[in-house]
Amino acid sequence: MSQDRIARLQAELKKRQVDCLALVPGFNLRYMTGLEFHLMERATILFIPAEGAPVFALPSLELAKVEAASHLGAQAFAYPDGTEPHAALIAAIQALPEVHTLAVEYLRMRVHELQLIQAHLPNAQLSDAGPLMDTLRLCKTADEIAAMRRAIAISEDALRTVAERVKPGMTEIQVASILSIAMLEGGGGALPFEPIVLAGPRGALPHGIQDETVIKPTDILLLDYGTSYGGYISDITRTLFVGQPPAGRFAEVYQTVKAANAAGRAAAKPGVPCQEVDRAARRVIEDAGYGPYFIHRVGHGIGMEGHEGPYMVEGNTLPLEVGMTFTVEPGIYIPGEVGVRIEDDMLVTEDGAESLTTFPRDVLVVGAS
Repeated sequence: MSQDRIARLQAELKKRQVDCLALVPGFNLRYMTGLEFHLMERATILFIPAEGAPVFALPSLELAKVEAASHLGAQAFAYPDGTEPHAALIAAIQALPEVHTLAVEYLRMRVHELQLIQAHLPNAQLSDAGPLMDTLRLCKTADEIAAMRRAIAISEDALRTVAERVKPGMTEIQVASILSIAMLEGGGGALPFEPIVLAGPRGALPHGIQDETVIKPTDILLLDYGTSYGGYISDITRTLFVGQPPAGRFAEVYQTVKAANAAGRAAAKPGVPCQEVDRAARRVIEDAGYGPYFIHRVGHGIGMEGHEGPYMVEGNTLPLEVGMTFTVEPGIYIPGEVGVRIEDDMLVTEDGAESLTTFPRDVLVVGAS
């Protein structure tokens, strides 16, 4: 698979007239090679030229990983621990075809690696590798989708565990711990982000952080979380009701968000611009009079990362394609009063879109005595 991905990347580099791509440890490097490296004080850089073999400059303690991955056909130049990496960088660059244009990870590469590269390729014209890598990663293979389905199943089983165990008197942190442990025990891997568990009015913080806040009877409880399986992730949000179902304004807010979620999911199909998914969900919330309280895009891509392309946001005219995966997560956040979000993971299919998440969206009452 890695050689196929490298071949696709090199074709894209030629198409864009970019001589070479430089990657540092992270999702893109793992996607291209299947190898995992730590982003640490010792620089590791992979150069993939538009023609020819990939070339690593890396610490000697990481050399065995590359040597074991002979299928990559990569060259590797290592530097001993305790020494500067300049000699390895020089050797790596000399092994490449001439580099006039270089794509680098604007959102990932540190000043450390950038200065090393610029010291030895001072005249190279830099561009952002993000759009280039998105082209390769946007549409998922059957194996990638299968891994995401398993991550989602583990997440949903964990939510059932929480729904059975949560009680008034617990803290947000305690509920987050139950959720995290249940995902690990269910076979999940590293968490792609720290779970968000917010009680009562704190749910109006879209990216709030759980603390020792005690869950009270009649609280609304917002949970946004995910896990990973085989290197691919899930991302799900559900809003639960402690002790009793919502009434009055809270019920109206919940039903509005639920309808917006349904509208966003229904709008997704091949050929539809990403912004139309945002518009469909947003229109429901605006028509209900809560437009000022929906303060973020309706979704983002998921796969190896919690946030990746494609983004469901106004202004993104990229057409959806079969195999794209993304979230639909409208929310209403009234400061000091209530926050509700319902998030699903979507897969674009030949004739529409499938919600990979299946946990019910109806009102769920938990912790009743």
